[in-house]
Amino acid sequence: MSSLLTFTLKDFRAQLRRLVLTGSAVAVGVAFLVLSVGGAGALVQSYEQSAAADVGDAAVQVVPDGAEGALPAGAAAAAARVPRVTSVAERLAGHANVIAPSGRPLDDRALVTSIAADPALRWQRLDAGRWPEGPGEVVLDRESADRAGARPGGTVRVTRADGGTADVRLTGLLDTSASQALGSQPAIGVPYAQVRAYATGVRATHLDLSVAPGADPLAVAKAAGRSLGGGVSAYTHAGAVDHALQSGRTLYAIVLTAALSFVLIAMAVARMVVTHTFSVVLAQRARQLALLRCVGTDRGQLLRIIRRQGLLLGVLASAAGLAAGAAACALGTAVVNGFAGLGPIEVSLLPGPWTFGLAGAFGVLLTLWAVRRPARAAAAVPPVAALAASGSATLPEPGRRAVREAVSVLMLVAGAGLLALGAFGGSPLALLAVTLGAILTFFAVLRYAQHLLPPLVGLFGLALRRPFGTVGRLSVQQLRANARRTAAASSAMLVGVTVAVSAVTAIGAVEGGLDRMLADRMPAVFALDTDAARVPADAVAALRAEHGLTVTPVRTATLTVDGRKTVVAAADPAGLNPDAEGVGAARALRDGEAIALTGRPVLTVSGTRLTTVAGAAALPLSLHPEATVYVTEATFDRLAPGAAVSTVLLGPAGDTGHDAARAAVDRALAAHPEIRIADTGSDADLIRSLLGRMMLVVTVLLGFSIAIAALGVAATLMLTVEERTREFGMLRAIGLAGGQLRRMLTLESVLLALTGAVAGTVLGLVYGTLAARSVLTGHVSPLEVLASSGGTALTILGILAATVLTGVAASVLPARRVRRMVVVDALHAA
Repeated sequence: MSSLLTFTLKDFRAQLRRLVLTGSAVAVGVAFLVLSVGGAGALVQSYEQSAAADVGDAAVQVVPDGAEGALPAGAAAAAARVPRVTSVAERLAGHANVIAPSGRPLDDRALVTSIAADPALRWQRLDAGRWPEGPGEVVLDRESADRAGARPGGTVRVTRADGGTADVRLTGLLDTSASQALGSQPAIGVPYAQVRAYATGVRATHLDLSVAPGADPLAVAKAAGRSLGGGVSAYTHAGAVDHALQSGRTLYAIVLTAALSFVLIAMAVARMVVTHTFSVVLAQRARQLALLRCVGTDRGQLLRIIRRQGLLLGVLASAAGLAAGAAACALGTAVVNGFAGLGPIEVSLLPGPWTFGLAGAFGVLLTLWAVRRPARAAAAVPPVAALAASGSATLPEPGRRAVREAVSVLMLVAGAGLLALGAFGGSPLALLAVTLGAILTFFAVLRYAQHLLPPLVGLFGLALRRPFGTVGRLSVQQLRANARRTAAASSAMLVGVTVAVSAVTAIGAVEGGLDRMLADRMPAVFALDTDAARVPADAVAALRAEHGLTVTPVRTATLTVDGRKTVVAAADPAGLNPDAEGVGAARALRDGEAIALTGRPVLTVSGTRLTTVAGAAALPLSLHPEATVYVTEATFDRLAPGAAVSTVLLGPAGDTGHDAARAAVDRALAAHPEIRIADTGSDADLIRSLLGRMMLVVTVLLGFSIAIAALGVAATLMLTVEERTREFGMLRAIGLAGGQLRRMLTLESVLLALTGAVAGTVLGLVYGTLAARSVLTGHVSPLEVLASSGGTALTILGILAATVLTGVAASVLPARRVRRMVVVDALHAA
């Protein structure tokens, strides 16, 4: 047993130079795993710290039960009577609007938050200036102040609760970078006593309590809970933070799952590199393995030797990956905290010791799994192979070929069917069907890579013959002569590029078709929003006076539908977008009929029986966010005579463009700053911004997979240098210069990388286009969008250029080694 282990260690040291690049692939994968978990943890840390920042410094906090609940009236007075409570600050929240220099409110409604009179109970953070202290003074978040053209010490116009506006002094700027409550919308901070003068929909959201010195906060919290009765919960500071973090656990699971999906792609590429490298190394040692069999080593012992060498490689590579991951996390922590502008939030990308242990174990197990197949093939080498003249041979492929072929064909057929179903079937699970179909067909393509990729190498080789002459022809001949090796090396690049191009294509197509998709789905381009739940008649008249607009008032009323209070809407569909879902059905609707979200064929609305029409259930919600039933205007006049206009849907008329229509709306509503305008164009810009950031993140994360694939190409070339030493000596002897040999290896490397990249680009374009079609659901042609999308095309070309550069970089070490060969020594190589 000890002699077998000694031989394993000595043989591993002898093969270590051949396996160093393979180990690097595993190390990069392990480092990526550590960095991904650390990054997900840092994101959750920022979430937790921002949640804690919103809790403030109060010793005890009282919150209503339920996410959108409000504290009962008199809660603050009751809390003040609790023993050992020295101060109480009631948090009030409402809504108002900040008026831009154009006279129109900002598109986003502002959150009005109360500033506590007791400085110790103020939970907001001040970025510049001073806190407001009396009537006519406010603070704003920095972005809203910039959009309103205001600076601390100047004035800004805001709406009042009575519908008017007021010019108030801006005393300071709020720091909302660490706040979940204030960071997602404009924020106005006003003294507690002035909140109801400016805000509508005011409600009490929290009570912040300070306690006497030496008092037990837990005992005070329990006493406050008993004093306030049911419907509220009282927490100590630590308990309030824990309560605020409950949703953070779900966020961590989502972010970690998304990050690990990219890790798995990278590790799958690493597994392919390890499997291929061990297959080549063991094939080159076929004669040595056969000699071991001749001297008495049985198949089981040979199998154990190879597996132990895989274990050693996995341990060393994983250790290197853990060290690299820790260094990357430390560097990332310094960069994020120093340059990301997180305000008071400080995060650490360095994960806990359990993560390092699991990542190291994962790297070792991955290497053992990758070695399993070539080990079984090497153990099957017969002793008679020791008589072969060459030291290398092709290892037998374990398993039954017929079974493998049948499984591959089945995956290809099933995957193609799912792709067609998802892209053209109109199923609600269309994107899932396309994803599963892409996975199945891609595995089938990998199975047939040795038949598909070498001809592609020959096709590229035609372009190399004239500029590179003999060197180009030799490179192509070598790659085509070793079809399995070429396919295995290119397949690693194929995986990374296919996933990258698929993601880039799908995101780019959806981003490019977003405007048309939203236009087709929405009944109008603009919609009015007002806190008063009604649009004044003079505002509607002013809009109708603008010749460049289509104006569709929407009336709503809360009526009893089948015994339940339900919002019913009515509007003239003639001015709505005819391509929007449900508009055609609304135009064909007759008096006495209804469109409803419910599946019931008949509705009883305030004693009137209405027959429902199928196929347009989403229309009521698109007209009004609370409506679930739509009826004709004639039916509505009978059900709710005199109901007010709750919103107005607007769109460009005739040849009027979007910007001209928006200017017309702003002119018409100049006297009504309390009315906000929802613009589908703004919604599209927001979604487009999110998709752009998603594309950047996906491209960067998938870059790890391409880097690992490049290590696989470099490992293949290093191994071919070992195997082709005598061939290189012969080429040098007959007149081929060292520089020409170096160019030959560089061309081989570039061809390996480019072949996988081009094949991956073609597959990625197909998968990405079908995925985009499943999302766009026929509203927009993905091919038309991609044809006009310069950004997506440039990104794909950038990926191809990156693969060529990785191919050149992968050839540096092998080419340098070949150039340093001594011709006489190379000719004597076995």
